[in-house]
Amino acid sequence: MDEPSAFQLILSGDPQLLAIVRLSLSVTLAATLVAGVLGLGLGACLALTRFPGRQGLVIALNALMGLPPVVVGLLVFLALSRSGPLGFLGLLFTPQAMIIAQTILITPIIAALSRQVIEDLWAEYKDEFTAMDVPGAMRVRALLWDARFSLVTILLAGFGRAAAEVGAVMIVGGNIEGFTRMMTTSIALETSKGDLPLAISLGIILIAIMFCVNALAWGVRQWSVRHAG
Repeated sequence: MDEPSAFQLILSGDPQLLAIVRLSLSVTLAATLVAGVLGLGLGACLALTRFPGRQGLVIALNALMGLPPVVVGLLVFLALSRSGPLGFLGLLFTPQAMIIAQTILITPIIAALSRQVIEDLWAEYKDEFTAMDVPGAMRVRALLWDARFSLVTILLAGFGRAAAEVGAVMIVGGNIEGFTRMMTTSIALETSKGDLPLAISLGIILIAIMFCVNALAWGVRQWSVRHAG
């Protein structure tokens, strides 16, 4: 019997294919949610406060946007290994470990970009907020709401970065079949094994997801322009 093609695997809803896609999306969505909370909070804090060493922290945060994924994977591996400080949690080679790695990878991206957006808005509204004596918490809420479209675009960019990542999740997840096998790690493995139909089908789905994410980001941007107008 002939081996099914990549499109046949997709159209037939191959269980192995669906399981890999489902795990990839759940891990990436969870990491984006956690990184969004941490990154938006850190970005808002850096945008609205002034303290000694702030400029150095901003520079470091911008530098961490290009943090190599394999380095993140190595650091998380060392922390979660049996001899590491968090080894007692038993999280190595689990989906939770991959969520941690992806969160560390994209939090600086979300924080740095959101800081710039909120800081630009703060420069625009600072005098008005000061004259009205608006409390700090209300300032943050108002700025986050006003920047909501840009911040959603930033979150989508973080999701796309995490979804396309392979090095860190390979190291901390182990690429275990049926447990920690993601789309990117599966593509690398199946290509090396010569199982091209599965690798191609996963590649098609991954590209489709990236197109959807970018289309959604473009739509949010266009909506924000119309809303502002």
